[in-house]
Amino acid sequence: MRKKSKSIASLLLVFMLVLLAGCGSQETSSNSSGSAQPAGKDLNGSKVDPNATLVVGLKGPVVTLDPANYRDLVTESVLRNIFDGLVGTTPDGKVVPEIAESWKAISPTVYEFKIRKGVTFQDGSPLTVDDVKFTFDRLINEGAMDGKTSPRKSLLGPLKKIDIVDDSTVRFEFSSPWSIFMTMLPHQQIVPKAYLEKVGGAEFAKKPIGAGPFKFVEGKLDDKITLERYEGYYGGSPDVPPAAPAQVKTLIFRVIAENSTRMASLMSGDIQIAQEIPTDMVPQLQANNNTDVKMTESTRMHMFEMNVKKAPFDKVEVRQAMNYAINMQQIVDKVLNGYAVRPAGPVLTTSPALNKDLKPYPYDPEKAKQLLAAAGYANGFPLVIDTEAVSKSIAEAAAADLRKIGIDASVRVWDWGVLSPLLKKGEREMVLTDWGNSTQDPSDLLGPTLRGGDRGNYSFYDNKEVNDLLNNADTSVNDKDRYDMYKKAQQIIYEEAPWVFGYVTKNIEGTTKNVVNYEPSMDGMLTMTDVGIKAK
Repeated sequence: MRKKSKSIASLLLVFMLVLLAGCGSQETSSNSSGSAQPAGKDLNGSKVDPNATLVVGLKGPVVTLDPANYRDLVTESVLRNIFDGLVGTTPDGKVVPEIAESWKAISPTVYEFKIRKGVTFQDGSPLTVDDVKFTFDRLINEGAMDGKTSPRKSLLGPLKKIDIVDDSTVRFEFSSPWSIFMTMLPHQQIVPKAYLEKVGGAEFAKKPIGAGPFKFVEGKLDDKITLERYEGYYGGSPDVPPAAPAQVKTLIFRVIAENSTRMASLMSGDIQIAQEIPTDMVPQLQANNNTDVKMTESTRMHMFEMNVKKAPFDKVEVRQAMNYAINMQQIVDKVLNGYAVRPAGPVLTTSPALNKDLKPYPYDPEKAKQLLAAAGYANGFPLVIDTEAVSKSIAEAAAADLRKIGIDASVRVWDWGVLSPLLKKGEREMVLTDWGNSTQDPSDLLGPTLRGGDRGNYSFYDNKEVNDLLNNADTSVNDKDRYDMYKKAQQIIYEEAPWVFGYVTKNIEGTTKNVVNYEPSMDGMLTMTDVGIKAK
């Protein structure tokens, strides 16, 4: 059970520690006036071409151009170039001011934000506190999206309401403390109230207008999206220099789902940045005279989710057997070429709430066979492992291991837009997928993927004790108590094994050598504002 509140002094001390951990200070501000410098600057010692076109190869299609109506990494990567948020992040995950000039915590449940002056939307209209309130009302209120509720509502935790304090200040009020608010806030982008109310949500998604560095020109979600530099851009976060309009005139996102095609397009120069390089293709790109490989640590957990509502995965012995049968360490070492780490359970190895008592399941095919026999599957069973193209080689390696213990395993590759609704309906048996955990706090990893009925729970795992632990941890203001609850939940999940616990890869992307001022981010976002193409 959740512990009762402590003394006021103790509570305030904990609150200050949480805020310091998340924001760096109780009040964060920027001294930038909002004026932007011209494009075409020297970046990293290279003069850039202000009329250049930058083409980015995406691993999959975009779901929508409405920032309130998706739950998808590729989609967010595109939208962050059209829309800005109150705050943003640096490539290493630090939260920095963006549209918000400053913020402060009034109490554990109340935050205030000062809106930067001079920010305009791409139609020239000023961004105001009314737009900020409208944006978040649309996200958290039931039916606020033309009768539908935003699928991003849960990303704002117990946010209860947004009030306008004055013409430059908005106040966020929560029904209970939520310690990761500031690290989750960069995932929300501001939309123009007047334009959206005028045209409606459906038309807005076809012709979006934001306050970001690039304005929408044209595009198809599953093919190509063309953006153009917004000359009136205020410059973005002054903490991520240069505070300037975008460095390229045209930005194109091309959907190239097939890995080898995406890499060939990069090496030929048809695209200048390629998202998510498979580890087996890294040596080829490193040997190419025209390309560079960029990598950083990642906060994305990869796992095989087993549908516990379907036989044979309704039996814990079978799920445990799968963990013993798949040689995950060999996959990390050989298939992923060492560009990954292997967590023991369902939490990142870098998480402050990691249960260090857990050890990875060892590779033990004989133990796996014994567990299968005990569950009534001594002769194995047929199995299709579903995944996206980018993870095909890992899924095939796992299938080969499973065939060694008598499971007739095969792999089927899907586009995510087709696979996702099938997973939500519970129509698939086992899927190799992933989940981003940019905060490195278990609340936005364990909750969405392993709490009963939550949005990313494709295993349909539902354990009341785990649910209670996660719910209580999410609202506690005492980090020690929170982490203890998360650690206990990890132990239960480890033993009941709704996943084959997988790996965390490095975030690996490729660029052509004429690209400057670009580094991949830990959360996988493709923010192109400050990226340039060398002038010839």
